[in-house]
Amino acid sequence: MVARSRILTARALPSLACAMALLLAFALPVGGEIVRVVVDRREVVLNGREWGEFGAYEKLTGRIFFAFDPAAPANAGIVDLALAPRNAAGRVEAWADFMVLQPRDPSRRRGMAWLEVSNRGGKASLRYFQRATGGGWDPTDEAHFGDGLLMRQGLTIIWVGWQWDVPEQDGLLRLHVPAVRGAGEAIEGLVRADWTVEEPVQELTLGHRGHKAYALAAPDHPDHVLTVRDGRLAERQVVARELWSFVADGNGVVSGIAVEGGFEAGRIYELVYRARDPRVVGLGLAAVRDVMSYAKYGLHSEFPARLGIAFGVSQTGRFLRHFLYEGFNVDEGGRKVFDGMLVHTAGAGRGSFNHRFAQPSRDAHRYSAFFFPTDLFPFTSRTMTDPVTGWQDGLMARTPEGARPLVFYTNTGYEYWGRAASLIHSSTDGLVDVLPLSNERVYLLSAGQHFVGSLPLPEQGDAPSSAPPVFRGNPLDFLLTLRALSVGLVEWVESGVEPPPSAYPTLSAGTLVPPGGVAFPPVPGVEHPTVIHEAYRADYGPRFLAEGIVSRQPPELGEPFPSRVSQVDGLGNEVAGVRSVELRVPVATYYPWNLRGEGASANPAELTDFLGTLVPLARSEEERRAWGDPRPSLEALYGDRARYMRHVVAAVQDLAAAGFLLAEDTGVASARAAELWDWVTTRGGIPPD
Repeated sequence: MVARSRILTARALPSLACAMALLLAFALPVGGEIVRVVVDRREVVLNGREWGEFGAYEKLTGRIFFAFDPAAPANAGIVDLALAPRNAAGRVEAWADFMVLQPRDPSRRRGMAWLEVSNRGGKASLRYFQRATGGGWDPTDEAHFGDGLLMRQGLTIIWVGWQWDVPEQDGLLRLHVPAVRGAGEAIEGLVRADWTVEEPVQELTLGHRGHKAYALAAPDHPDHVLTVRDGRLAERQVVARELWSFVADGNGVVSGIAVEGGFEAGRIYELVYRARDPRVVGLGLAAVRDVMSYAKYGLHSEFPARLGIAFGVSQTGRFLRHFLYEGFNVDEGGRKVFDGMLVHTAGAGRGSFNHRFAQPSRDAHRYSAFFFPTDLFPFTSRTMTDPVTGWQDGLMARTPEGARPLVFYTNTGYEYWGRAASLIHSSTDGLVDVLPLSNERVYLLSAGQHFVGSLPLPEQGDAPSSAPPVFRGNPLDFLLTLRALSVGLVEWVESGVEPPPSAYPTLSAGTLVPPGGVAFPPVPGVEHPTVIHEAYRADYGPRFLAEGIVSRQPPELGEPFPSRVSQVDGLGNEVAGVRSVELRVPVATYYPWNLRGEGASANPAELTDFLGTLVPLARSEEERRAWGDPRPSLEALYGDRARYMRHVVAAVQDLAAAGFLLAEDTGVASARAAELWDWVTTRGGIPPD
């Protein structure tokens, strides 16, 4: 099927009809810059199984071809687009892999599209919202579709490649974009890679998490510098050039580095190298824009919709924040693109999504991927002034009010400790609350880690029998809340039904505090964080803000922005935000942070990426006294399992009434609570005395 847009093929038409079609195509651009959609496979899902009133679903897989106009105002912000090679019509071409699930019968379609911006080429929506297992790359079996929550709502689910450098792995979605050249010659620039080395290793790869790396300009260029340091802000020590070398893969392409004697555990290595042939990375933003525009406005769309919601998780949650910041929610025809967005676990970040030599996979945590252009002012949707630099800006400043989507920002407790999430609703000096806009809701999914941990959890360290066991990881299931919010967002977008009010910590309520102000109970054997992830005023060189060109690597760091976190209750669980069943009827303390600990190669007091910590409550008063634990025991709180479950049922009902739990999930929430009770009280099969 051809999307009648910038390039039209109509050989079967008479010449007059062709001329008229071309005139219409240019007068009424439809579907942005998509020139054709090729469906390579069209399959019926699960042999035609019906999903409620919306009937059977079909799965489309194929390729989407784009032709971007460098002169179009909507593309003016795409870095290096003007330098990219063009076709005969003066357009810059690119193409992407895609997959779509939609009701097979057009008459039964709801007309609502759910476009997931694929995290590093993958697909998360079926796992996050449908309890699916397996089949991440190509859902086929019943387990791959789970309980079908999104499908039972009749949503057209879209995945499309937007990232050029995803690993070479079957099933990953990719956007194929051109490299750029200046005046016929290769463009060069500085690229940075870093590694937190936990165990001795002989080689390190240039690409982040297996992603493609930029090509080397020359093996012996003087700009290549390798440094090593012992901590996040420790002084860098230059490794002599004769002690390290580039290494190539089986195809002779430089893919990593090696150092004489190997890389030492416990140290941070950082390479700045001179690269060539940057890609037009910002086309990923335009591709997502144009695919949704094609679905909504394309006259011959293969997956038509009236309304569209974007979902992004972690990396792609940051992508959506960047998408809004750069004004991409307006297409080339001046039309609104997304009507709603669910921006999950993005913290206060944006990312490397539109600058020269951008590496979209690079993020920023407290103790890995340091100081990449991720956590950059502005952080709030409302326009604010940075008192240090005097810069005024806001996340929504470039989006006209009529084009602003309805947005849910959902973060777990981990993002407050590890991704500076408090900056999305507080002033740059950390002293004043900043209210969300009327089109926004902000939710803290209290005490959760970055993803839901699985039982059984590994024990952290060797806790003596006289102290509570400490487990690495946090099993708090915030996905139950996320499922309910997804339904609420669909209803808000389609029918204007108001969702639950925002729920997050605030300065005015005394629930948003600096890390040192958290009133942790003194649980024996539990060390509390003394550090938190901070966003810095980082200087990437004089051309970065205006032109998207990084000339200073590593960046020069200025004053950090203050990060805040939720206050805790007497058990150490976060008091603000959406408190799930686990916190309303607790059997443990669910910390959203995890310390690297004594088992780490270095810096045990630093935070572990993504993870939380679980510390069970004592089972009996006798055990609590033996531990010297100030927290109440399960015996004191509930007496027995039956009484505990009665409390669980009441909490589940309250959450459902508040809109934070689906009625159909009340049984699941109760069963999960029962599982936690059984696991905590047996501790891996060891019953209480």
